Amino acid sequence: MTDFLISLDPTVQAIIATLFTWAVTALGACVVFLFKNINKNIMDATLGCAAGVMIAASFWSLLSPAIDMAESLGKSPWLTVLIGFMLGGIMLFLGDKFFEKRMKNSVSNSKKRVAMLIFSITLHNIPEGMAVGVAFGSLAYGLEGATLGGAIMLAVGIGLQNFPEGSAVSLPLLREGYSPKKAFLLGQFSGIVEPVSGFLGAVLVLKARFLLPYLLAFAAGAMIYVVVEELIPESQTNQRKDLMALFTLIGFSLMMVMDVALG
Repeated sequence: MTDFLISLDPTVQAIIATLFTWAVTALGACVVFLFKNINKNIMDATLGCAAGVMIAASFWSLLSPAIDMAESLGKSPWLTVLIGFMLGGIMLFLGDKFFEKRMKNSVSNSKKRVAMLIFSITLHNIPEGMAVGVAFGSLAYGLEGATLGGAIMLAVGIGLQNFPEGSAVSLPLLREGYSPKKAFLLGQFSGIVEPVSGFLGAVLVLKARFLLPYLLAFAAGAMIYVVVEELIPESQTNQRKDLMALFTLIGFSLMMVMDVALG
């Protein structure tokens, strides 16, 4: 199998790897088929858990790699992540205001929350897919530290992280009245950007390396905005606020262990 992968063009390798990460997202979205109805307690716990997953992913999957990449490219790490992070948050803030103005009285707050959740997770999958593409594309240029094993492990790590993210998108949709099939389709759709961005990362590897730390930090800012503005406040409307906070810690711990263990 390894010999087969080595024989392929790096762009093809990147596409195969990101198709895997997309498939794991779809697998996570499949949890909707395990439920017929979701009561408020379960939904609030799910939102709390999703918030924890996204907070952990924002640091270990996005900000920490962005800092390392900025250093390797000779950029100021703190300035790079500050610019990207704030731009991501500000974009979501402005998008939220635009959304409220255009959709006033036409959509519920819960549907707006779901739309923002889907958008932020889809947005964060773009630099992750690009990171995989850059890892494989770097093999063609013989860049220092670029190895097939390292690129494969990066794809596996990102893929496994995508499982709870697929669930975090599909379950809220089920609560909003979507059929399991439609909730699944929309949930897995958040990961479809990874093969596209993976291909672009492999083709534009040198330029993508320059932009990647900004894109990673940008996605982190967008995710944190959604967590603070939508997910945690909604989960805390539950009468058992303390229990919902515990689920946030569980989600954070799950993602932290996966990120750190898979390096």
